Amino acid sequence: MLELTVKGIKQARALIWNTFKELEEHELEALSQDFPNPHFLIGPFHKFFLASSRSLLTQDQSSLSWLDKHPPNSVLYVSFGSLVKVEESQFLEIAWGLANSKQPFLWVVRPGSVEGSEWLERLPDGFLERIVEGRGYIVKWAPQQDVLAHRATGGFWTHGGWNSTLESICEGVTMICSPSFGDQLLNARYVSDVWKIGVKLEDGFERGEIQSAIKKVMADEEGLEFRNKIRNIKGKVNLCLKKGGSSYSSLEDLVNYFLSF
Repeated sequence: MLELTVKGIKQARALIWNTFKELEEHELEALSQDFPNPHFLIGPFHKFFLASSRSLLTQDQSSLSWLDKHPPNSVLYVSFGSLVKVEESQFLEIAWGLANSKQPFLWVVRPGSVEGSEWLERLPDGFLERIVEGRGYIVKWAPQQDVLAHRATGGFWTHGGWNSTLESICEGVTMICSPSFGDQLLNARYVSDVWKIGVKLEDGFERGEIQSAIKKVMADEEGLEFRNKIRNIKGKVNLCLKKGGSSYSSLEDLVNYFLSF
């Protein structure tokens, strides 16, 4: 499959990327050596249209009113996207990791995302008692871009898919990454080791590591460093989309490229 993808890319007249120059300039320069086709970096794509127009599932807007009740940067948002499934044992570790962290959290549990469960039947005994006084809120699906942009959201525990990674970067929200397959593995490594705007869980879903990662991202001094770095990148996003910015100019170049045929 990868070989066919590379072959197809080499045959393409041009390549359009959902990224921006300031984030991956060196990577794209290296890629251009092997793929001399014209490259157009016009992302982030999601900034060009409303989030609600892309959602595959019904978004629970009550998550936003719940966030309104919390202080700035205090809530951990947890969502593993529209495809990832977890085993029951992993689900239990996630639940106890969240409960033991004592950090407010908004948790998206997609129906059918837990093996052998329709929705919340596998929540461990005693879990709900541990998250009293509004410390945790569970929904089937959330308006992710609005959640990430909310002042109360201070961290994002994600599967590390590119769309989610880019959306988090655009809103300046630090990340905990639990990659499963494909590009998620590389994205997570970039978050933790290259851009240094979050952490990657190295041992899968283990409650002790989960609790430690949440503390590191949300409370420790290292989390403040992550936040400063990602807010710096967020500023570059805002500039690249304005007239004269890198993505704005690349989009103009793409239009002119189409008109040249």
